[in-house]
Amino acid sequence: MRLLVVAAPLAGHLTALLPLAAAVQAAGHDVAIATGDTALGVDSGGVETHDVTPGLRFGRVGAAVALRHPRAVWAEVAGRGGQELARHLFGALNRRMADPLVALVRTLRPDLVVYEPWAPAGALAAGAVGVPAVLLENGLFDGEWASRTAAAGLADAIGRHGLGPGLPPPAAVVTVRPPRLGAAPGHLPMRPATGWSGRADLPAGLAVPGPRPRLLVSRSTVPGPGPGDPTRAVVAAAAGLDADVVLVRPVPKIAAGPLPPNVTTTGWIPLDAALPAATAIVQHGGAGTALGALAAGCPQLLLPGIGDRRGNAEAVAGAGAGLAVPARGITTDVLARLLTDPGLRVAAERIAAEIADMPVPAELVDPLLALA
Repeated sequence: MRLLVVAAPLAGHLTALLPLAAAVQAAGHDVAIATGDTALGVDSGGVETHDVTPGLRFGRVGAAVALRHPRAVWAEVAGRGGQELARHLFGALNRRMADPLVALVRTLRPDLVVYEPWAPAGALAAGAVGVPAVLLENGLFDGEWASRTAAAGLADAIGRHGLGPGLPPPAAVVTVRPPRLGAAPGHLPMRPATGWSGRADLPAGLAVPGPRPRLLVSRSTVPGPGPGDPTRAVVAAAAGLDADVVLVRPVPKIAAGPLPPNVTTTGWIPLDAALPAATAIVQHGGAGTALGALAAGCPQLLLPGIGDRRGNAEAVAGAGAGLAVPARGITTDVLARLLTDPGLRVAAERIAAEIADMPVPAELVDPLLALA
């Protein structure tokens, strides 16, 4: 049996798919990955990886989209963008992926294609060759909605490859959302990926709880408009906080200080290993970090920013497991509440229990391959 995993050309989009890819490979099947740009730098664990966006740089595509659709960008930054910017941006990415991906599927002849919501070109390529495809959600949003949004750029490719009025529906949908965060009935649940793709070790001091509350602070790795870095706001509020604050991979200007005495910095760390010993985390609003904190039962503060970040922040806050606060609203009192409010931790721990009950990727191997 041969599986092809398709991800948009962004590192975070691929890392969410790797646990399933690894489980299929460990079960003795052949696995290949199709992606591009920054995702090519992800440690895939030895899985064969193909570049289906040769020469593409996400930043350049994003800049071109912003120049063509400035109103969509400003609406997104203001929090009223809806799906317009995502439709333009991921539509452009999927147009670049479509033909190389169809050619790759014809060459590899996989028995099954698994694609993430922002890479519906995977469904197109599978349909063009008559191979079943499975949609694997990788965040807290409705994956089918996201896939339809990104597929808006594939109209020409759909016609070119003889798929009629639209993409074929997925043979199954795998959701990583626990019940309290909107898992849809009929979807196959799978415990979300909460690890970090890389080789950094966790400093010994972060592996166990400290004598005081510990607050982790992380930022986005994807450049773009709008606030994606809560670090400066946290540093400004940290001096009056009775807690140890750890800045994960801060920008060099902030890392150079001066910093309050209760603030330290670190480089890349495996967040999934650090979160169980942390009291709380402040983060940019990313789905991977949000799911990791939820799996650890760790309260979080998320910035309601661009892309899926606003939805992630609102979902976590709506479930009572964290706070949705813009960077300008981060104060000492807000951080103290994040660290001490028992209701936030109780809600986070309830969701963590739901995630722990979800099937691990290895349990999905046989049901998915039975679709081939």
